[in-house]
Amino acid sequence: MKEANDLKQGEFNDHSDRDNGNREEVYTKIVRAGNRTYFFDVKETRKSDLYLTITESKKRFGKDGKFFFEKHKIFLYKEDFEKFAEGLKESVSWITANLPPEHKETEADRHSGETEKVSADEFINVEFEDLGEK
Repeated sequence: MKEANDLKQGEFNDHSDRDNGNREEVYTKIVRAGNRTYFFDVKETRKSDLYLTITESKKRFGKDGKFFFEKHKIFLYKEDFEKFAEGLKESVSWITANLPPEHKETEADRHSGETEKVSADEFINVEFEDLGEK
């Protein structure tokens, strides 16, 4: 698991308040998806049983302008893995099959604008003469 000083720029360590610090992660998978980050943490109970916590973390800004991370957590136990995975797969398949054509996009579409560069010639020349004194 990454400690605070091992994090790359832009990463954050969200583990400080997980499960009140009672359990150590034995495996962590971090998935960044748009403006959300998902943490899949495998943890071990005192009786050496494994379970999964799924945490969604989203950066938010308070009224004072300072940011904080809004978090939502699901605990998933081994006896529920199969049913949970089946329900998730069926739900995602249903959504994919029932999206209107204008909302369907491919993985390439989602990432097409990420590396696209815009030249200065493509900007519109804006005149500010109409912003004179009133």
